[in-house]
Amino acid sequence: MSENGLVTIESHHTVSVTIDRLAADLVAKGITIFARIDHAAGAAEVGLTLRPTELLIFGNPKAGTPLMQSRQTIGIDLPLKCLSWQDEAGRVWLSYNDVRWLAQRHGLDAEAACGVEALGHLLGGIAAAAAG
Repeated sequence: MSENGLVTIESHHTVSVTIDRLAADLVAKGITIFARIDHAAGAAEVGLTLRPTELLIFGNPKAGTPLMQSRQTIGIDLPLKCLSWQDEAGRVWLSYNDVRWLAQRHGLDAEAACGVEALGHLLGGIAAAAAG
């Protein structure tokens, strides 16, 4: 588990390609994409600059609903999100919330926590594939 609940891995692709790869893998696994937000484009619309930064929001009610049945407050952190961003040195990163940290944050019961382990493994694999 990450110390602050945020997992960040380096990507070997541009921000857009990283999010494209992530989205394609999610769709192939039957996971719904709810939104893709280009923060840099939003900044440009109001005359500000921001290095490339894109957020992908996604989920699956079969995975998320049991977590919310255990503790509805986890709905504030669902659906899941991944952020791809470029740092000042030009390196690209992919960040996401550690689902085990979310489970702990919301005090999920033991039954729901079992599902969290599988979800965490899936999310880590998808993120690594997108960044690799």
